[in-house]
Amino acid sequence: MAKEISAMIKLQVRGGAANPSPPVGPALGAKGVNIMEFCKQFNARTQEKQGKLLPVVITVYTDKSFDFIVKQPPVAVQLLEAAKLKSGSGVPNREKVGKVTWAQVQAIAEDKMVDLNCFTMDSAMSMVAGTARSMGLTVTGAKPSNN
Repeated sequence: MAKEISAMIKLQVRGGAANPSPPVGPALGAKGVNIMEFCKQFNARTQEKQGKLLPVVITVYTDKSFDFIVKQPPVAVQLLEAAKLKSGSGVPNREKVGKVTWAQVQAIAEDKMVDLNCFTMDSAMSMVAGTARSMGLTVTGAKPSNN
């Protein structure tokens, strides 16, 4: 028999660094989840992604047990990492703050493909390139053609 779901919680937590302080503690405590158990499981599962900002979707059941899915880091975070910047542009249409290559865009699209709502690598690359443009990053080089 399947468990009945009581809540879905979406958080962004640094890999290997979950602790009971905000935002994790209050979000889970309000639903009656064992906070320390979540922190132990999350930190064990994200050891290899230490320090990276990771979205996590926590499914809380009526018996206060939980499951969680750890997703890939957000595209914006990966683009900033690739461009070696701290933040994007305040006025992205006028002020460009950095550059990324199509090879970097393709690597990010391949990494993030499981979380994106597209079916082809070409459309995934277009989504990542659009995010880059909206952050004030210029995508340089020739776009590789995928058939």
